[in-house]
Amino acid sequence: MRIHVLALNGVFDTGLAAVLDAFGTANALAEMTGVSSLRFQMKVVGLRKSITTARGLSVPAIAAARAQTPDAVVMPAILHMSPEPLVRALAGSEVREAGAVLRKWAERGALTATACIGTFVLAESSLLDGEEATTTWWLSPLFRQRYPRVRLDESRIIVQSNAVVTAGAALSVESQQVVSGQRDSADGWFASQTRMAAMPIVPMNPAM
Repeated sequence: MRIHVLALNGVFDTGLAAVLDAFGTANALAEMTGVSSLRFQMKVVGLRKSITTARGLSVPAIAAARAQTPDAVVMPAILHMSPEPLVRALAGSEVREAGAVLRKWAERGALTATACIGTFVLAESSLLDGEEATTTWWLSPLFRQRYPRVRLDESRIIVQSNAVVTAGAALSVESQQVVSGQRDSADGWFASQTRMAAMPIVPMNPAM
């Protein structure tokens, strides 16, 4: 299964690492246990040939314009944790370019997943219009204001709606599926993996 990890400048370092480690570990465990199942072919893809993370690390990437359409794309969150800088980032050209790339891949049948603040970038692409979704709880008022066409439920950690998976915040207990190796279908296994990948670890809403 071909997976593109679409990383933007300012990507949350832990989020990017979690995605790569989750799918890499799944491959390694499948090999170790002799599970006959799909293997994940991962590539870090960016809008340019290099990405600068939120902590200033430079990560080489395949330019999205030259990348083949994946079976699935996972987009780690960008690290803008308060409304004002997030709104400024969403107005930038990089988010618009990312939206065009995501729409193109989705139109060609790719599954799409993101988490936390990455849900804002996905919503900007219009791929969440009419879909159910979740997001990080402390930014849910802003999300509702900006994206009234999205059926938001921030009380849920994971939401799968058609070909889109969104995650709210903390790593899901469903990550245990990595160990069990339950891959009933390509789409189902991808969805289960994204439930532990691409998610920054942040405090959960104590009122939930």
